[in-house]
Amino acid sequence: MSELAGSSAVVGPPGGSSPSGPKIELHVHLEGTVRPATLLEMARRNEEALPSRTVEGLAELYRFRDFNHFIQVWVMTTHVMRTEADFRQVVVDYAAEAAAHGAVYVEGIFSPWFRVQRGVRVEEIFHGYADGAIEARERFGVEVRLTPDIDRVLPVEAATEVARWAARFAERGVVGLGLGGPEIGHPPEPFAPAFALAADAGLAAVPHAGETDGPASIQGALDALGARRIRHGIRAIEDPALLRRLVDTGTVLDVCPVSNLRTRSVVRLGDHPLAALHAAGVACSLATDDPAMFGTDLGTEYAVAAGLGARARDLYAAGVAGALCDEATRDRLRRLGAATDWDAAEQAARAAAPAALARFDAELLDGGSTAGRSAGGGSAAGGGAAAGPTARGLAAGGPAGG
Repeated sequence: MSELAGSSAVVGPPGGSSPSGPKIELHVHLEGTVRPATLLEMARRNEEALPSRTVEGLAELYRFRDFNHFIQVWVMTTHVMRTEADFRQVVVDYAAEAAAHGAVYVEGIFSPWFRVQRGVRVEEIFHGYADGAIEARERFGVEVRLTPDIDRVLPVEAATEVARWAARFAERGVVGLGLGGPEIGHPPEPFAPAFALAADAGLAAVPHAGETDGPASIQGALDALGARRIRHGIRAIEDPALLRRLVDTGTVLDVCPVSNLRTRSVVRLGDHPLAALHAAGVACSLATDDPAMFGTDLGTEYAVAAGLGARARDLYAAGVAGALCDEATRDRLRRLGAATDWDAAEQAARAAAPAALARFDAELLDGGSTAGRSAGGGSAAGGGAAAGPTARGLAAGGPAGG
């Protein structure tokens, strides 16, 4: 049992105090939570160069043309995180921000091999994130679990090494292994041995699939990797047989509407399939993905989801079902959900929905993604900032995610 799994911490406040209710976030790339000011501070501290020396300049980078452009920006910015202290800070800072929006449980993703390739010791990466998870619980009451990502562009040998390190930290809060980066041209099947190694250590498979590629990518993740959950998975809506499979197996999709808009996986939020997935009976949790880069936060995501017809109680229930936690923690999460006034929480989210949706519609009319303009601002749902730097994916030498 991991240190975190054995925690007797009471899951509850501060998350329970959010107007839109407690939240479980299963899909957030920790590198993508860092605010621009903090990114600049890390660059100075580690003597690393960034494309800009100002918050405003970094914010302008976050005007993404598509998923590949997003990954290019990821590569240009996240390299400044280099020390154990950096990785610990990233977790603690995001726990504070997420708690302000009601988060009580978070599964954080990180892409270790991107940094290893740039000379960072792998031990520092894992120890920093693991220590940060413990501090996050102690300071903010947020339970944090960790799921390192394999980057799809890695050779199989490097992917297996990521799995080995994940297994070594199974007693320190690592609960799963992910797969991220560019889907098209990088199917999941070659990574099956790495995921088998992780499974032998008790780690669940939580790959990205069905974000930019179609249903076959999701099928491959389920069949070859034994996926417990699918991060994104929105293109399952294109395949009725796959939808039935997801429903029958209780497979949770970790959906990120604003991210899908920013990377052009959907043209506008009104086109997002969240409501259709729910109508088909598919359990969907809700997450920010890379909130600092996409100009979003948990409050905004819940407002957007309400505008798309989703209910906060259903999103929370999917989070409980999909969480890779011990049963004692799951029971505490269930009890917190049972004690929540969901009618009031959903009313708050619905009230914030028009402004949130209008904001993103206005940005489209203004010529595309303007995530960076929100990088230092507050939530459209009221309460908290969405600011920062980097994200997930990995293309030509970049990192995993999306």
